[in-house]
Amino acid sequence: MQTKEEIVAVLKSFDIGDKFSDLPVLPKASVLIPLFVKDGEVHTLMTLRSAELRTNAGQVCFPGGKKDPDDRDDVDTALREAEEEIGLTADGVEVVCRLFPVMHKSGLLVTPVVGFIEESFCPCPNPAEVSAVFTIPLDFFISEKGHSATNGAAGTVGSLHSFYFVDTDSGSQYHIWGMTAMLAILVAALALGKKPEFDVGFDFEDPLSFFHKILQRRINKL
Repeated sequence: MQTKEEIVAVLKSFDIGDKFSDLPVLPKASVLIPLFVKDGEVHTLMTLRSAELRTNAGQVCFPGGKKDPDDRDDVDTALREAEEEIGLTADGVEVVCRLFPVMHKSGLLVTPVVGFIEESFCPCPNPAEVSAVFTIPLDFFISEKGHSATNGAAGTVGSLHSFYFVDTDSGSQYHIWGMTAMLAILVAALALGKKPEFDVGFDFEDPLSFFHKILQRRINKL
């Protein structure tokens, strides 16, 4: 098992820096992928969006949302949204890196921000946005158990990954799919240094170049 320090060092090596500064101006959003260590295992925290929301209602996702004019950068957006949605304050997050942005089907350019939080963090979900908060061992997303995949929709690249997870604390079952599943797979594989037990459809030897190529292809179609 890798230590937290080793995982932080690995993830930092994938930080995008200014590599995507040449992208055209597009509507932006960010998500925070919160990691923490529990009983020697790395876990991540996810939310179930309120069924009352206008978009992506009732879906599992990471805390996040659209960039506000007052946000200084992608990290600021992710941290602000996490505080608004689940009460996670910025000083409770050790930001590790920003990963390569991905294009959501809505046209938003989404930047994943990875950070470590304390195991003791107790979420206070905003009921207008979040109906549940739960945690999952990160290695769940590189295991065949609970995983399935189908061909992606027209215009997408690779498979559409899907997971069913049963939270033993609440007994609730959650369906994790689409972009959220892909980001979870990516972070799990990079952080744990293990290839998933299933075909992922993207290159873990050089993920930056691979995702840059896909993003450029999507942008060229705009």
